[in-house]
Amino acid sequence: MRQAGDVEAELATHRERLLRWLLDDALPLWWSVGGDHAAGGFHEAIDLAGRPVRAERRARVQARQIFTYAVGGELGWTGPWREAVAHGLDYFVGRYRRPDGLFWNTLSVTGEPVGPAAHLYEQAFALLALATASGVAKAPPAAEIIAEAIVERLYAERRGAAGGFTGFPDEQVYQSDPHMHLLEAALAWEGIAPGGPWGQLADEVVELCLIRFISPRHGALLEYFDSTWAPAAGTAGDAIWPGHQFEWAGLLERWALARGRADARAVARRLYDVGMRHGIDAKRGVAVFELAGDFSVREPKTRLWVQTEWLKAALILAQSENDPERRRSYLGDAVAAAKALTLFLDVPVRGLWRDKLLDDGTWVDEPAPASSFYHVIDALRVLAQSSQAQSAIVAKG
Repeated sequence: MRQAGDVEAELATHRERLLRWLLDDALPLWWSVGGDHAAGGFHEAIDLAGRPVRAERRARVQARQIFTYAVGGELGWTGPWREAVAHGLDYFVGRYRRPDGLFWNTLSVTGEPVGPAAHLYEQAFALLALATASGVAKAPPAAEIIAEAIVERLYAERRGAAGGFTGFPDEQVYQSDPHMHLLEAALAWEGIAPGGPWGQLADEVVELCLIRFISPRHGALLEYFDSTWAPAAGTAGDAIWPGHQFEWAGLLERWALARGRADARAVARRLYDVGMRHGIDAKRGVAVFELAGDFSVREPKTRLWVQTEWLKAALILAQSENDPERRRSYLGDAVAAAKALTLFLDVPVRGLWRDKLLDDGTWVDEPAPASSFYHVIDALRVLAQSSQAQSAIVAKG
């Protein structure tokens, strides 16, 4: 068995390499090439030859790139992160905000809104972008007003009869995923504007998760539901995504520590254990995309973001774990997740990534999606924080 010092040293090596890749390669490239310096905003993707891809622009990508460059500044990138954040905010708020205060889902290549709906997922990322920019950069003075208007509209028009919010691509199928990002955004805003609606929103989402999203049969978090929050019909209703077991685990741990809720911390660990026990493919060294209700692998093809959420959850749980043995186990998982993440970053143009890995170990040949950067940088932010946490533990010990 590896000793604690060995695991921490190995993790430190991955931390140094990944942060150098972030600061030296990824952030510069996605600003110089990924930023649209003529028309505003950010491109959806960069092809693996290093060229921007002209395509419809989803609101989530604009919001995520604002988040990315705000966090990049927090992590010490010396490039023009303030300019990148302001560039993204000007375009996002100016072009995507609707007259009713919500945000369009997508703009066409020529800049017109695509489709009439305003999905819950996009509103969650609008909230996160505004919060993150407000926390580290000079956001528009109206950022908090814009964010509170979104929440007011959600409560007024999008409340579900059985709790939570509506606003999905298929209104017959309710989803846990957008609520997860609402929780993420509410926690971000809570640290900036504690007097706003954020604590209530976070608490409501967590209680809905604990009561409805997690199956009492096997303790895993589910994805798709009907309007009563019963599991959806067919195979959609028993779908288990390991990446979301990890992502919810990290968010629940953060919320539970702030609220003093030992029950929610126990749930966070149970979700993490589901992902670890059933969602890791030892042959490829990666977390898979989807399991069935019996925990068999339904979709072995996997994606980059799944590995980042594995890494992030392992680190979050390690930071708050008092038992040395369990903490060492989480750190060992983090090392494995860092190795999995690194596989996806091995491309000729440094700063890009592969997004999809097939069961046979081959890659889907496609441009690098900008949407992945949010997942990557948030995991690396927690990885950077883990160094500070380790220093505090050593000093205390």
